[in-house]
Amino acid sequence: MRLRDGGPAKLGVMPLSPPRALPAPVGLLALVGLSVLLFALITWQVVTDGPLIGADERLSRALVHPDRFSELLADLGNVQVAVPVLVAALAYAAWHGRAGGGAPWWPGPLAGGLAMVLVPVLVVPLKEWTDRPGTPAVPPAVGYYPSGHTCTAVVAYGAATLLLLGSLRSPAVRRVLVALCAVLVLGASYGLVRRGYHWPLDVVAGWCLGAVLLAGVRLAVSRSRGRRSSGTPGLRTGPG
Repeated sequence: MRLRDGGPAKLGVMPLSPPRALPAPVGLLALVGLSVLLFALITWQVVTDGPLIGADERLSRALVHPDRFSELLADLGNVQVAVPVLVAALAYAAWHGRAGGGAPWWPGPLAGGLAMVLVPVLVVPLKEWTDRPGTPAVPPAVGYYPSGHTCTAVVAYGAATLLLLGSLRSPAVRRVLVALCAVLVLGASYGLVRRGYHWPLDVVAGWCLGAVLLAGVRLAVSRSRGRRSSGTPGLRTGPG
């Protein structure tokens, strides 16, 4: 049998079109845009001592109640606690990706590690620029905005979750992992405010920064999985 153009037809093999780059999800772009706008608004209020700062301080006075439990929750945002969780997830994702073969395994783990490195790169200059004092529950000092502990928790636990989701087949286990990530991030955030280590807006700003960094990880992971799923050279439909 010959095709209309005169070339021979090859039975049994249907060539696949080259894999195309996956478009960035609209929801992801919306999350990044909202996070950037909210962070800009809060930062503007902190720098200019705007009306949101008064509301933030009143909310802090209502919430602060230092105790041992809130201190333990706040420790979830410590580098010594959160980063080892991410490192373990990076190692597992790299091992699982290499064992699976196919498309490059490194984009996801590389993006996760880079996001964590960028946390102090972004947070430290912002702390020095905004020069915000701490709550009455901590010794007099400045440089509390944004919350680096919150951003560390968001990026470490969030990136670990994104990297591990691809290796889980059970929807129930995936939901448990996402719920655990949310509990860890919210627990650290609550502990920081309850203990008085940070004003509430410091924590919200940490969420915003973390969300932007996680968007990059999510994009790298989804693109890598897309290439992996479309990396087969051909699809056999019969004996060739």
